[in-house]
Amino acid sequence: MSKPKILLFDVENSPNTAYIWSLWTEVVSDDMIESPWYLLCWSAKWLGEDKIMSSSLIDFPKDYKKNPEDDKKVLQKLWNLLNEANIVIAHNAKKFDVRKTNARFIMNGMTPPSPYRIIDTLQVARQYFFFTSNKLDNLGKYLGVGEKMDTGGFKLWQDCMRGNRQAWKKMVAYCKNDIVLLEKIYLKLLPYINNHPNLGNYIESDEPLCPKCGSEELNKEGFTHTDVGKYQQYSCKECGGWSRGRQNLKDIKLNTTN
Repeated sequence: MSKPKILLFDVENSPNTAYIWSLWTEVVSDDMIESPWYLLCWSAKWLGEDKIMSSSLIDFPKDYKKNPEDDKKVLQKLWNLLNEANIVIAHNAKKFDVRKTNARFIMNGMTPPSPYRIIDTLQVARQYFFFTSNKLDNLGKYLGVGEKMDTGGFKLWQDCMRGNRQAWKKMVAYCKNDIVLLEKIYLKLLPYINNHPNLGNYIESDEPLCPKCGSEELNKEGFTHTDVGKYQQYSCKECGGWSRGRQNLKDIKLNTTN
């Protein structure tokens, strides 16, 4: 049974470097920016698979030596994955990861990848829950599935931008750890996501499927009612989510009596 390609991904970028007059809040004009941000690295994995993929600027030593801010080859590898994906998952995807990635795509003369649906675990946490904090690290701790790797602070980003290879190894490891944590958090949140893309639409099957995870392992759990109909209700044995059948049982009853 073929399932949709669901990609979890995370990106890390450099800061903007700029000249400033003081340590206090001030407006930084365009002419004060020495170098705008660029992509440092990314990590990704296909949902349910073990392999974690990644790419960083340091993976291309000749290009890095020529221009340490040239992120086109790193982006191309990510573009290939996004182009293959039906659905992508990231924490703060809609305001950060997807928009940051798109910005670098277009600035490098790249066309958009094939359209995909987005699941933003930050928005899910805000919509369906009232946690004290919705940060990835805190969600991992609340849900008992892990935590982010300690980077040691902003110095890691500085050291990467200075070409420190040990810092680059740590940055990639940090990004990969975020992917492991993201997948665990997503699977915990999954049964609560009522607006999740319907995976049943991607799978060829004559059996009822869980719209959240695509499983055929469903229990009939009574009925759910709307203002105009009655539907079979199901609970999923795999993800724990709830769903309903598409057939209005009142229509079936009317057709039978006629």
